[in-house]
Formats: sequence, C-alpha cells, structure tokens
Amino acid sequence: MNKKSSPFSVIFRVFQYLMLIAASLIALIPVCVCILTAFKTTDEYNNSSVLDAPASFLNFENFQIAFEKAKMLNGFANTAIVLVVVLAVSVLTGSMLAYVLNRFKFKGNGVVQNLFMFASLIPGIATQVTIYQIMYKLGLINHLYGYMIVLMGTDIISIYIFLQFFENLSVSLDESAIMDGCTYFGVFFKILFPLLKPAIVTSMVLKGVSVYNEYYMSNLYLQKETLRTISTSLYTFTGPYGNQYNYICAGVIITIIPILILFLVFQKQIYGGMAAGAVKG
Repeated sequence: MNKKSSPFSVIFRVFQYLMLIAASLIALIPVCVCILTAFKTTDEYNNSSVLDAPASFLNFENFQIAFEKAKMLNGFANTAIVLVVVLAVSVLTGSMLAYVLNRFKFKGNGVVQNLFMFASLIPGIATQVTIYQIMYKLGLINHLYGYMIVLMGTDIISIYIFLQFFENLSVSLDESAIMDGCTYFGVFFKILFPLLKPAIVTSMVLKGVSVYNEYYMSNLYLQKETLRTISTSLYTFTGPYGNQYNYICAGVIITIIPILILFLVFQKQIYGGMAAGAVKG
C-alpha cells in the first residue's frame, strides 16, 4: 500500500517543476526571439518589439541575403576543413598521450599529469598575447593551417577522458598482443584504439562544439574575408552605426541547421558514447 505523500514532499515537487519550467523558458525565449526576428523585414524590426510576430513566416528574403552577402557557403567550407583536421589530430594525439601516460610508468609520469591539470586552470585569454606574438613571428596569421594549429593544441579534457577509459582496459590485452609479436604501435592502433569508440565520440562532441562555435581566435587570426569561418561570417552585418539583427538572426538559424541535422542522424551514437564514457573510471 502506497504511503500518502507529505505536504512537504508535494511542495518540493511543485517547486522542482516550477524551476524546470522557468529554466526551459530562460533557454527557449532567446531562440524564439531569434526565430521571430529572422522573418521580419527591416521596417518590421525597427517598428516592433522583439516578441511581436512577423507579418509572414513565408518571407525567406532575410535568409537569402544573409547566406549570399555573408558568404556563408565559404564559411561552411572553411569550418568543415577546420573541424575535420582539428578533430582527427586532437583525437589521435589525445589518445596516444593517454596511452603513454597510462601504460608506461616512468619517472615524472605523475608530474606530467599534474602539469596538464595545472595548464587547464590557466584562462585561455591570459595566454593570447604570447600566442599572437608566436603566430606573428612564424607567419601563421591569416592562414587556415595556422588557425588549425592553434586549435589542435593539446586538449586537456580529452586526455583525461581517454585516461579514464584506459583504466578500464586490461593490461593483459597489451601483454597478449606483445607476446604474439605485436609492436607497441600495433597494440595501440589494432587492439586498443578500436575499443576507445565511446571515449572518441565523447571527445569529438565536446571538441567539435567548441571549434564550431569558436569566435575569438577565428576573428583574431583569420582577418581575410575569404578565410572567415561560419562563426565570423555574420560579422558582415555589424558596424559602427548599428547591427542588422534580422539578417544576423537569419544567419544564426542557417548555422544551426547543419548541426541539428547531424545530431538527429547520429544521436544514438552521441548518447551512447557520452553515457559509456561517463560511467568509466
């Protein structure tokens, strides 16, 4: 027989639902405002509040202007190149570093791991002056490969994700492969790397989102119009005399669509990878 709920538990549950509703509204209101603004003409935007509906939701002129004037196709192409290269190199270097730190116990192993942790505590903005000077001296500014080198720098979070996963992979796998004549590189690429799929998915999702949304370094190191990524292409509609937010919002929706499609297609792999990676360790 179920016990009757106490008044305190009922009040607490109501409070929980109210907090969830409030949090949902806080998250959804900016998205709704962006959608409403994207369909407004310039006159409608200037003479209406942000929550007023546009005259028609079938007016796609803003989307066409945003896509063509901001050269978003070029931005998508540059972003795709950066994403593929940065994710591939980051996953490879992160997993190999974790493999060395986990499987080979040498003097200073713990110091190296602690240094990685210490590096993650330093605000990225604090190192930008030094990084910019290095990039300038090496002639890497206004080059897509220079920007990619900065982004593919050691990803501390990915290393710790791989380290946690390696803790749950038995060393006997390595020993058996070595006894059969396999090299250390063979052990990693043939035996261990295929087993890292959940950790790889988790790392790629976290790194991919940050790279796709990255604006500061893209705006700093890629100042040529032909090198703009998708996050900086909308800078076209900003200026000293005001910003054209109806075009900016239309461009924002365009940038969301590819990621939304990828998420819907690969949501099982994403959820599976992140859940498997979360329970390790």
